[in-house]
This record gives sequence, structure tokens and C-alpha cells, in this order.
Amino acid sequence: MTPSQKDNSMTVSPELRTVPTIGAPRQASPDLLRSVFRRHAAGVAVITAHGERPVGFTATSLNSVAAEPPLISFGVGTGSSSWPVVSEAEFIGVHILGEHQQELAAIFACSGADRFGEGTRWSIGPEGVPVLDGVLAWLVCRVVARVPAGDHRIVIAQAVAGDPDGTGRPLLYHHGRFNALRD
Repeated sequence: MTPSQKDNSMTVSPELRTVPTIGAPRQASPDLLRSVFRRHAAGVAVITAHGERPVGFTATSLNSVAAEPPLISFGVGTGSSSWPVVSEAEFIGVHILGEHQQELAAIFACSGADRFGEGTRWSIGPEGVPVLDGVLAWLVCRVVARVPAGDHRIVIAQAVAGDPDGTGRPLLYHHGRFNALRD
């Protein structure tokens, strides 16, 4: 090879020759996905909406999507008791829970629970959306899209009102249970 010719073949550095290879991975399945995401700490939110009656559910899939316009997203199972109302709602509520609200998170996560019963403090907020009391922050959002995603829908919504002035530390979900932040 002359100096003007270049060798385009791939060479492996000595450091990479000593890196071990991974074992055989497990095939993708719902159980694999759950196992992986148990190791992912997520903030805990409650999503609410109002149809003939108020509905709500605990969500750990809440994301900030864009600042301009202010968009959020979350996933909701199409088999959940809240889906029929959320599927038709023009507006939804998003509530960021504090570490002191593990019981509230559990109520909204439990199928068949009386989520808006005596133990839940709430009021009617902007656009008629149920707003939970004592949360770290809340938003009322106008639904702009419901995107099919397997047995769920990804809801994208634009914030129209809110209050970020609650105090305390956020509630987290990790390894199948609710947790608090540690310094």
C-alpha cells in the first residue's frame, strides 16, 4: 500500500479486545419490559378527567414534551376503567404527587377503588376538571392527540392552567413500590 492509499478496513483497538461480550439476551416480552422498568425510578402523577363522573388513575409515564407550546404526554391503558372518560375528555388534570401522598397514589392505582370518595380531597378546577388538593403541582390541559400504542394510548395535551406552588419532595415509583427521594 502506498502512502497515498488509505486502509478503510476496520481495526479493533487492544482495549476493545479485552471487553467481555454480553450473554444471550432474553426475548422481548411484557415480563421483560416490566423487569427493566422496575429499575427505572419515575415520578408519580395522578391524571384526572370528568365525564358523567370524575375519573382518575396513577401514572408514572408522564413526560414534558415541549415548552412552546407547553405540551405533556402520558400513557393510559385502553382496558382501564378511566379510559372511556379520558378517550372523550377535552380537558384532563395532571397532578404531581409529593412523598406524603403514597396512600393517594395507591387509591388511584387500585382497580375498583372509590377514588373520589371521602378520603380524597379535591375540587372542581378550570374547565370542570377535578383538581386534587395538597399536590406539589397541577396542570389542566387540553387534549390535542390520542396516539394508539399497543394496548395503550399516548395522550398528548397542552397546558392551559396550573399551579406549581405546592411544597415538599416528589413521590417516586421504583422497583414495584412508592419511594421518597434520598439526599
